[in-house]
Amino acid sequence: MIGRLTALASLSALASLPLGTAHGADANDSRFLSLYKELVETNTTLSSGSCTLAAERMRARLLQAGYTSGDVQILAPPNLPRSGDLIATLPGSDLKLKPILLLAHIDVVEAKAADWKRDPFKLVEDKGVYYARGSSDDKAMASSFTDAMIRYREEGFRPKRTIRLALTCGEETSRETDGVAWLLSAHPDFLDAEFALNEGAHGQYDENGKPKTLEVQAGEKVYTDFELTLNDPGGHSSRPRYEGTAIVRMSQALAKLGAYEFPISINDTTRRYFQTEALHAAPDVARDMRAILAALPDNEAAARLWRANPSWNGMIRTTCVPTMISGGHADNALPQRVTVNVNCRILPGTGNDEIQKTLTQVMDDPGISVKIVDGSPSRPKLPPITDRILNPANQIAEAIWPGIVVLPTLSTGATDGSYLNSASTPTYGLSGMLAGPEGNNAHGLNEHIRKQSLLDGRRFLYEVVKLYAAQ
Repeated sequence: MIGRLTALASLSALASLPLGTAHGADANDSRFLSLYKELVETNTTLSSGSCTLAAERMRARLLQAGYTSGDVQILAPPNLPRSGDLIATLPGSDLKLKPILLLAHIDVVEAKAADWKRDPFKLVEDKGVYYARGSSDDKAMASSFTDAMIRYREEGFRPKRTIRLALTCGEETSRETDGVAWLLSAHPDFLDAEFALNEGAHGQYDENGKPKTLEVQAGEKVYTDFELTLNDPGGHSSRPRYEGTAIVRMSQALAKLGAYEFPISINDTTRRYFQTEALHAAPDVARDMRAILAALPDNEAAARLWRANPSWNGMIRTTCVPTMISGGHADNALPQRVTVNVNCRILPGTGNDEIQKTLTQVMDDPGISVKIVDGSPSRPKLPPITDRILNPANQIAEAIWPGIVVLPTLSTGATDGSYLNSASTPTYGLSGMLAGPEGNNAHGLNEHIRKQSLLDGRRFLYEVVKLYAAQ
């Protein structure tokens, strides 16, 4: 645990700083923003970009700060030379302790330039907001971690626990490649850690721009795609059969699936989340939040919460939704084949085989096959929410944003944290980057991040990692 005097000294130093400035590095904001700009403007899409180039540029900055070539390595799958991952190490004073891992992905989703107001691969600042593909997801965090590692080396900081940085490729395109999965297979020692900090959690400003909440993600749902297939002899469209066409039968099955609700399941993370939210929510919302935490969860309360915020529903149960459908071969013929992709976001601890069985039972059509086409075979563990994780986050958050609520949360999306949790490395989403009600539009048009949020997040990560490394 962190020594009380160490923690208090850190807090005292933080408290003396003006809000929104980076501790001990005010003059270096411009250098950080230069690093951020360079990383954001390095195209790392699967189609035409190169994670290896981005990793090489970050490696050059780390070497300039004093790291040796042995401290900073770039590794890539032999058949994917543009999918390089960077591993950097700052040795601790107690090598018997396992490292902490700072994980961020440097690949980004595709961006169709014609649809954007600006060039998606040029960082543009407009009224205190940065716009570009990857400006938020996930190059803000990757830049902040890299910047922290540079500053630690330049300052001569010697952590008790080794700090390891992993900038990885393929998080957005895991069907093609995933750097974390590959590293766990080819170089597992590099990712072996006491725990990891990763993307997946942010924070919120309220409608007046006041910092409201800071999330600490402890667990995430598992992404799995199922393919539904229904084959039929087909025939002339003027002679439809009594039992209906393949499209009609599939539609009936999908209607059953749409009406089905997976059971509510509350874990330690979601219990803490709703208990905390209920302290600050409107009375009727708070009442419903407490009702779903009862020994027998109130389904009507859950439905009201779902209507108010779909993310709340996603946190308490597995969800499965049809996302793509294909069928038929001619305008004047009965369809011979219909396929549907059903995307499921599965609560931790539930296996794909269980969901596959449930889908088959709910649709109740023996002619429809259900096949897993993309998904992890493992059941990621839920990382424990402990004071060891929450206390440092609370301490630094209170110094930067007095009165902010630190909120444990379960991500309804998926990150590379699922691989690490499956490999028994507890992984937590913690970025320190807040967004307004408008969000950041990650993956979408005109992705953006507030400049103040970026700089505050940089400061938060720099400070909180120091406290974690002292444990």
